[in-house]
Amino acid sequence: MPNAPLHLRHARLLLALLACLWLAACDQLGIESATAVAAKREADGKAIGAGCRHAARSIEQCFETNKRADRAAVFAGWREMEDYMRENKIEAVPAPVEPVSTKAEEESEASADKPAKVGKADPANPSDKSDKPEKSAAARPAAKSGT
Repeated sequence: MPNAPLHLRHARLLLALLACLWLAACDQLGIESATAVAAKREADGKAIGAGCRHAARSIEQCFETNKRADRAAVFAGWREMEDYMRENKIEAVPAPVEPVSTKAEEESEASADKPAKVGKADPANPSDKSDKPEKSAAARPAAKSGT
C-alpha cells in the first residue's frame, strides 16, 4: 500500500525483520533441520571410518563395532584415510580390540564380582559355621606361658 501511514509501514518492516531473526535463531534453540542432521551423521561416519583405518582395523571390524553408524559414510571415511596414509607414507597404529559383550554377560560378571554375604550359613552345608563371627586376634585371650 503506497498510501499507508508511515507508522504502519515501519511496523510492517519491523515485524518482517523480527520474523527473519526469529526464524534464523531456530538452530540455536536446538531445532535442527533434516539436512543438518544428515550432514552430521555423515561426518560422524567418516570420522569413525578414518579412525578405524588409522587403528589398522578392517572395514568389517569397523562395521561390526559401529553398528549404528551409516555404513556408506564409514566406508568413505575408511577409504579416504587409506588414500591419505598411502600418499603420506603413514603407518597404522594398531589399537587393542576390546571384545563386545552383551548385557547378559555384563550382568553375570557383575554378580560374580560381588562379595559373598558374611554371617549367613549355607543351608546346603550344615558343617558351615559362618553364622558365628570369628574373634579377631586382638579379641582372643592371650595364651598363658608356663613359667
